[in-house]
Amino acid sequence: MLAQEGKPPSEDEDRVSLWERLDRPAPAPRVTLTPERIATAAVGIADAEGIDAVTMRRLATELGVAPMAAYRYVSGKDELLELMVDFVYAELKLPDGDADWREALRTLALRIREVLLTHPWVARVSWGAPTPHQLAVPESALAALDGVGLDADTAMAVCTTVTAYVHGAVDLEIGQTRMLRVRGWSSREEARSGLASQMAWLMNTGRYPKYNRYIGEATRKDDLQWQFETGLDCVLDGIAARLGV
Repeated sequence: MLAQEGKPPSEDEDRVSLWERLDRPAPAPRVTLTPERIATAAVGIADAEGIDAVTMRRLATELGVAPMAAYRYVSGKDELLELMVDFVYAELKLPDGDADWREALRTLALRIREVLLTHPWVARVSWGAPTPHQLAVPESALAALDGVGLDADTAMAVCTTVTAYVHGAVDLEIGQTRMLRVRGWSSREEARSGLASQMAWLMNTGRYPKYNRYIGEATRKDDLQWQFETGLDCVLDGIAARLGV
């Protein structure tokens, strides 16, 4: 059973996963809180103020309930984070089941990027035990690769390679955006102006001729969508060439 209202789960209940507990029917005839309400409020706080602003006490205030009320569903901050990640991944629309493997993985990668950029804090907390909606992502990718002729290990390696590219590219993008905010710059163009003297000195050392050429000739410095999709296509091209699929 779930813990009584206002009480954290017992030690025995702690051994049962969050998802198994939530799958059981609520024992009370009238429930003022739901997992959806809790997740919606917590995600709203994280989106507006960052993940560090999310605490059980702050959540209770946001929901207008007693400080211990949320413990009916989550045992503490760790399980709250799991619930939040699952709520966010539920926004991700999985690719059409009729798409071929490349189209499906490409679509999935683009949609994961969109979700992660909408909720930048997710990248910091999504590496724990997989949640139901989070697990639907590799399930969808593996289904797209089913029938291509890959063994189970290779199929999973393909999935994790694409996912690793997405997370790496998005982490870089989020980090650059955070740097702009910390420095008080409103755009990448303003950032380039702010860093101009430092970059000029570095380029004038003559140690970075290829990067200097990039600065002078590149026309898509701020086209982050194009940069992401070009890198993604390189990854998919490499997978296709390596595996002959």
